[in-house]
Amino acid sequence: MKNLKNYLKNIKNGINTLDISKLIKIENILFDKIQKNKKIFVCGNGGSASIANHFLCDFNKGIKISSNNKLKPKIFSLSDNMETILAVANDISFNKIFSFQLDNYYAKGDIVILLSCSGSSPNILDTLNYCKKKKIYTITLTGFAKKNIQKKSNINLNLGIKNYGITEDFFQIIMHMLSQSIRLKFIKKNDKVIL
Repeated sequence: MKNLKNYLKNIKNGINTLDISKLIKIENILFDKIQKNKKIFVCGNGGSASIANHFLCDFNKGIKISSNNKLKPKIFSLSDNMETILAVANDISFNKIFSFQLDNYYAKGDIVILLSCSGSSPNILDTLNYCKKKKIYTITLTGFAKKNIQKKSNINLNLGIKNYGITEDFFQIIMHMLSQSIRLKFIKKNDKVIL
């Protein structure tokens, strides 16, 4: 019972300290890129990889439907192609599994979202360094990243949560907050809709 209550307490604390101003900035960037028909790449390891994959559904399908096809998001997860990931990891380096794919697909004006609890995974750092070299705009969501890592991206939302599960819960919450906020721009006040 105590452990369950502590988990919920940490979730509540995270909600109370969530930087809404940064979320608004991130939402505006994503909305602008979607309107301009640019690609948005997302990546992460472990649980963050599943959230990167979930981005596709809620943005590519949900926003397209809610906007009556006025918006056609182009979200791509660099974490969802197991064959490519394993081939790059085996033949080149596990550190290159995201940056190698990005090198094939990126075009000017596209952006990259990186999800990482610590922010210090070698493949995340490699991707951030690749993006900096290529002048690709990056957004990072981190749980407890060190200050020098937070500074590697154009915009970083660090949660200040030193718990992998709770951090990943927040990545999912943030993804849903962003997608639903964009969807609601196209839903009329009296429309009956299930988000």
